[in-house]
Amino acid sequence: MRNIRLDICYDGTRYKGWQRLGGVENTIQGKLEQTLSRILGEDVELSGSGRTDAGAHAKGQVANFHTGSDMPCEDILSALRRYLPEDIGIYSCRETSDRFHARLNARTKTYSYRIWNSETPCVFDRRFVYIFPDALDIGKMNEAAKLFLGEHDFSAFNANKKMKKSTVRRIDSLDIRREGEEIRITVTGDGFLYNMVRIIVGTLIEVGLGKREAGSIPALFGAKREEAGYLVPAQGLCLMEVNY
Repeated sequence: MRNIRLDICYDGTRYKGWQRLGGVENTIQGKLEQTLSRILGEDVELSGSGRTDAGAHAKGQVANFHTGSDMPCEDILSALRRYLPEDIGIYSCRETSDRFHARLNARTKTYSYRIWNSETPCVFDRRFVYIFPDALDIGKMNEAAKLFLGEHDFSAFNANKKMKKSTVRRIDSLDIRREGEEIRITVTGDGFLYNMVRIIVGTLIEVGLGKREAGSIPALFGAKREEAGYLVPAQGLCLMEVNY
């Protein structure tokens, strides 16, 4: 069996997230598996680097699958580009080692979150930003961001109430920058819990509004979900890169 790696991008606006779910057809994984099965004439099961939320996007998603087909990778790529909808794109398709697994071998992931922080209309990027016109103190938000760095128990930033595994994760960098009327938050870590990035962003926004002190962040580690900030909308979130 050959092991094939795909590098993928998508506009997740009209999808119910990455993960194929029983009874839910409109997912990125489901659409890709359906298309690959059609191309290769066999059932295909795709493993992604992570499960992006419904409405979230990706510029750097990675997935792999095994196949008994001898179809060249360039032909698979050409067919995928022909049959996939225009909001799912494939950068590359290549054979990789038998042991490669898109999720299990991932070392770090980088996400960005875009906030349109202005009353000026944002017509053309509205599907990719969180429109939030209230004034935000970027200095205080960056002060709080520094306190997220390192390894912590992010249980308060996990929306999966049934999770029984460890909620300890490592944040390597958390950068907040204003670019004109947009605030862009970029975070890199060894892995992320369900809705973790979106809850971190909501917490930082509360700091920027003056509703939460920057220095209060360490008290949230190991705390309950309701003690952290609110869950911001998915459309501002994008998986930018996965490193192996």
